Amino acid sequence: MVFLSRYFLRLTAPLLLAMPLLLSQPATAQTAPATTDVIREITDVVGLKARFELRATRDVDNAAAVVYNGKRFLLYNPDFLASVNRAGHTDWAGISILAHEMGHHLNGHTLRAGGSQPADELEADEFSGFVLRKMGASLAQAQAAMASVADNHTSGTHPARAPRLTAIGQGWQRANAQIVASTRSAAPSAEPAVIAAEPAQRQPAAYRRTASTRGASAGDVVAVNSAGEPVKLVGQLTFSANPEQRYYLTSALKVLRVNDDTDSAEVVGRLSRTSSPAFPFVLTDSQQRRLFITERGDVYDKSGKRVARLHDQL
Repeated sequence: MVFLSRYFLRLTAPLLLAMPLLLSQPATAQTAPATTDVIREITDVVGLKARFELRATRDVDNAAAVVYNGKRFLLYNPDFLASVNRAGHTDWAGISILAHEMGHHLNGHTLRAGGSQPADELEADEFSGFVLRKMGASLAQAQAAMASVADNHTSGTHPARAPRLTAIGQGWQRANAQIVASTRSAAPSAEPAVIAAEPAQRQPAAYRRTASTRGASAGDVVAVNSAGEPVKLVGQLTFSANPEQRYYLTSALKVLRVNDDTDSAEVVGRLSRTSSPAFPFVLTDSQQRRLFITERGDVYDKSGKRVARLHDQL
């Protein structure tokens, strides 16, 4: 949840007992179209669909992400959001609260029993900062709600104001680094994939992998290209979706995919340097799709999801 006990309370037993009445009375719990548009914008920037129902109701004091009868709800009091906007002097304040509550749903916090936990609150805060930067808010606007009304003391369920502002800032900076990196790179092709009428004949691999060959130093791991020349391997890519498939990085910054059946390899992409300190390398495949690589070797897709790891263990 967004705020500490005097501002914000995860639904307790009495409210849960009242949920059937709350969720069945349209007079006191109805969707607000303007806020629904904001929810759609939030889910759009993270590439997800809102798999929950948004309800405006004055039966809650502030806002809450809850699960009832297996269905996920995001409840909010419109008067509370309006007061937060006034306190923060920006409409981004209320948007950050809704983004925070969505963070609880999308991070799986509402699937666990036990109510609010400090670590969960910080994760939802970071999500809020990430989303608001993607939507165009400044850092101050993303932090406005928390800076205005959060408690300055830690409780058993919520962190103090300072670490929460830090978490929002971390999310905002992570999104900002992705935006900067993407704007400094050429836009990928928008041409759709072309489906061939007949299966294409697979070309023989241009490389074969070996532990040693002529022209290579002792201990080097190399691939031999079609001309019989050694190509030094300097790193390996491991994708979380398919960790068994081997990908190698050559000293010329080409990416090879290895066929384990024939121990052959083919070039499937290449790395190029960028001017971004957050993402100094970008990996581009033959279809001009891009992945962004941090200095530590973490590989992210354009939505900000970490999909692979580049390391030097061959």
